[in-house]
Amino acid sequence: MLAECIAPFATAPGINETPWPGVEVLRADAPGPRRPVVYEPTVCVVAQGRKRVYLGDDSFVYDAWHYLVLSVPLPMDGEILEASPEHPFLALRLHLNATALGEIMLQAGVAGDVPSNPAACRGVCASRFDAALHDAVCRLAAAVGDPRERPVLAPLAEREVLYRLVTGERGQLLREFALRDSRSYRISRVLQHIRNHFDQPLDVPSLARIANMSPSALHHGFRAVTSSSPMQYLKKIRLHQARTLMLHDGVGAGIAARRVGYNSEFQFSREYRRLFGQPPMRDVAALRAESGAVGAR
Repeated sequence: MLAECIAPFATAPGINETPWPGVEVLRADAPGPRRPVVYEPTVCVVAQGRKRVYLGDDSFVYDAWHYLVLSVPLPMDGEILEASPEHPFLALRLHLNATALGEIMLQAGVAGDVPSNPAACRGVCASRFDAALHDAVCRLAAAVGDPRERPVLAPLAEREVLYRLVTGERGQLLREFALRDSRSYRISRVLQHIRNHFDQPLDVPSLARIANMSPSALHHGFRAVTSSSPMQYLKKIRLHQARTLMLHDGVGAGIAARRVGYNSEFQFSREYRRLFGQPPMRDVAALRAESGAVGAR
């Protein structure tokens, strides 16, 4: 049922927007190699096919029986495992908002439920679908696809999806990040600051002050959430932003390097190649060629 509801929006490989803000449909017509991508705070529900993402030494597989939740923006690697033109990979992605989650937690009476398990602080998890969540996602997809039902039923269906998430098996992850006094919430503030100021000089002491934590506590908490240090995270965000500038704005590698905060083009090229596997301009040329080949199919 979910595949039938979202298939009309999956008009092209990649990310397809829908008429409802925060809801997107993903499609892939073939298995894809492992690639680095920055994932936003979302829940991703697969209707057809299978995908794996990597964070540090851990990996998470999600398919028609498992969904993926990310509570913070994370640079990770992802690969499509199962997809074909006849049976493409299809998934619905709902962007998450901490304020909306907090309101639902208050109404559900779980606002004070802070997890004591350190594993709950990790910013990503995969979990098995239960019938209630699956039905709620199907109702959301159906409402988004119906122009008459959309303005009335889509908000209700979206709230039900969020309720099922925060009260479900892996709800502790989202509850931790929606609680303003939690360590993970303070880490998320640092992540957002890095995303907004990646082109400026940043250091651990200044980031620790934003989180109201000591530098050592920030480093420990940051690694628990992201599987990387604050400076490693900053480097990946800068490189991804530079890739976007070159790919979509057509700027050269040197200009992109300076815009994202690099003083040395040599260092930028070396770190870019280490992350993406090719020098900057060769990587961008390959991405454009691939995009053109997909569009011509």
